[in-house]
Amino acid sequence: MTISPDPRPQPTEVARVTSEAAELLEVLWGRASTAPVSASQLRVLFVLEHNEGINLRTLADALGSTPPSTSRLCDRLQAVGFVERRPAVTSRRELELYLSRHGRVFLTDLRARRESALESVLGQMPPAGRTALLAGLEAFCAAAAARIHEDGESTARTA
Repeated sequence: MTISPDPRPQPTEVARVTSEAAELLEVLWGRASTAPVSASQLRVLFVLEHNEGINLRTLADALGSTPPSTSRLCDRLQAVGFVERRPAVTSRRELELYLSRHGRVFLTDLRARRESALESVLGQMPPAGRTALLAGLEAFCAAAAARIHEDGESTARTA
């Protein structure tokens, strides 16, 4: 991975390096096992953590999947005790999805293992590099969250 000497790198270059970093994160995080859930099931847990009480169709939309496939993911997550389905207050035919206490504990433990793997790498970086990385990641998170929020609003308007 080469870093551009240009103080104002182009988005294309930053996207390439960010993609490479994400791939390396996947390798590091792969060592912090996600068992007993798959990567797809883990995405369900992350979505439910931030969207308690959504229905299956909304979850499927958030995952870019179909309701039948999403339902099967939820079946398996419910079987291991990570997801709860509850009748909706507004419609008895509709079910709302919630992350269970067991699911929350799993995510907390997973994050701790992932952060431990990251700390060993970050400890090898010079302090100025860590400071720059932190500032860049904070800006990236803010921009990504805004983009996700905008995409969600445009989807809601067209639905």
